[in-house]
Amino acid sequence: MTHYDVIIIGAGAAGLMAAATAGQRGRSVLVVEHARRVGKKILMSGGGRCNFTNLDSGPGHFISANPHFSKSALARYTQWDFIALVERHGIPYHEKTAGQLFCDRKAYDIVRMLLAECQAGGVNVHTGVTVTDVAVGPPHRIDTPDGPFTADSLVIATGGLSIPRMGATPFGLEFAERLGLQIKPTRAALVPFVLGKRRQKQLGDLAGISVDAEVCAGGACFREALLLTHKGLSGPAVLQASSYWTEGEAVAIDLLPGTDLEELVAAARPNHPNLHLKNLLADFLPKRLAQRWGELWLPDGSLARLSQADLAKAGDLIHRWTIYPAATEGYPTAEVTLGGVDTAELSSKTLECKRYPGLYFIGEVVDVTGHLGGHNFQWAWASGHAAGKAI
Repeated sequence: MTHYDVIIIGAGAAGLMAAATAGQRGRSVLVVEHARRVGKKILMSGGGRCNFTNLDSGPGHFISANPHFSKSALARYTQWDFIALVERHGIPYHEKTAGQLFCDRKAYDIVRMLLAECQAGGVNVHTGVTVTDVAVGPPHRIDTPDGPFTADSLVIATGGLSIPRMGATPFGLEFAERLGLQIKPTRAALVPFVLGKRRQKQLGDLAGISVDAEVCAGGACFREALLLTHKGLSGPAVLQASSYWTEGEAVAIDLLPGTDLEELVAAARPNHPNLHLKNLLADFLPKRLAQRWGELWLPDGSLARLSQADLAKAGDLIHRWTIYPAATEGYPTAEVTLGGVDTAELSSKTLECKRYPGLYFIGEVVDVTGHLGGHNFQWAWASGHAAGKAI
């Protein structure tokens, strides 16, 4: 068979969801994937257990030049719909922090489920197939080493640029550009910060220490774990903030969120006047971190000798520690890609390209980026379902 109702390029989360949805509506569907395995990003996500959605997922957890664009697809295929699918397939799961849902066993349970849904719809999934050329119709045509294939509808589900070792390519973005579609600038998101050499020398040996912190960048603040690394900072709070950070801007960090340093000192001073501030902080921060802050930046001397100016300085260093990252670790470790095909080019209801009937862009290739914690998978399910229902 060389002509199909639908051809989908990309067998990741969004592509497989679109394929299963369209196939079960009676459409003939071909999925082509350049990698040897489907769902590679699903398999590596969540430490191999796939954080497949979030109980609190909604439009407020997404970044886009048009913050309203995701509302339609997310409303018509919610996290509860996907949870119902997971339960129907008997996949055990559990909730971790902040509504994040993970498989109890392995991420392959989700891939197996999606393939079973595709099989139920008679979908043909071909892996290890390189698309050498695409021509927009109708009919739309793709060229492969196995020959040309045509379809009434073509879905681009090739993902973003993140984690190239997993097979990420710029195929979808380059194809959109070739068609003259607008592309919002792309950059790595949900990615660790790299600090300058001086800061690395000061803090690098603290790698592995984690602390509850509030990290703010670009007007957005996130309170979760912060992790020190050999090269800089990571952890959920940092990854979240990285999506809002732009090069050259400051990042503000509160190492004692919800606690007032001056109040801690005032409470401890009467009974422990000779205690040094770094030792007091060791009761509230990891000991090595408190000691290093004392060595590098905190005022020296006992609590009894600290002036109001000393306390104000210490408060700034603990509650408003300001850093200027040298960079992020980039696409090799980024969980997602910020930016992509401009949503102004697409229908928010169907994800169809307004200029090219029968052409759809879904998932990470679109300028919709979720927060950490299963939201990006929920966008994949929702956008794939929207296109699959429309085709």
